[in-house]
Amino acid sequence: MSRFLGSIRQLGYVVDDIEAAMAHWHSVMGVGPWFYNPRVPIEDYRYDGEPHEVHNSVALANSGPMQVELIQTRNDAPSMYRDFMRAGHKGLQHVAYWTQDYDADLARMEEEGFRQKMSGRVGANGRFVYFDREAHPGTVIELSEVVGPKGRLFELIREASEGWDGAEPVRPFPDLSTL
Repeated sequence: MSRFLGSIRQLGYVVDDIEAAMAHWHSVMGVGPWFYNPRVPIEDYRYDGEPHEVHNSVALANSGPMQVELIQTRNDAPSMYRDFMRAGHKGLQHVAYWTQDYDADLARMEEEGFRQKMSGRVGANGRFVYFDREAHPGTVIELSEVVGPKGRLFELIREASEGWDGAEPVRPFPDLSTL
């Protein structure tokens, strides 16, 4: 367990073909069901402090308590995912810690010397930040707020994975405004 943020809750993989990645994870690894959003509605997105319009596809599934995230960039907007791919990497790009006290945990990370590189928001109380200090080459830390709709979505995904029988391996993201 991390000395400052608790347990790692998510492994984030950057892929060049999200549909093939989901198929591999559910048919070979037995992980699913996948909740897929072909265009994540990211608000207030910033990279190096500058706003940009990103188009990312994301799929989420759980393996026990660990959430697996698959990410495919669909445009050339600046992002740490794009940087990762341009550096010749594929696979694990980040580990995420979840928080219900985003402001306090963000302040603690900054006190530890971490600097914000990429940030935004997905739904109400769904802020996220990626830090520019790598834990090891190619893998960064994300702090993800899980209060409100995003937290309820993550719980729904975890619950769907429990006892999953392989049916409906890919499902659409529910509307966050209904959660």
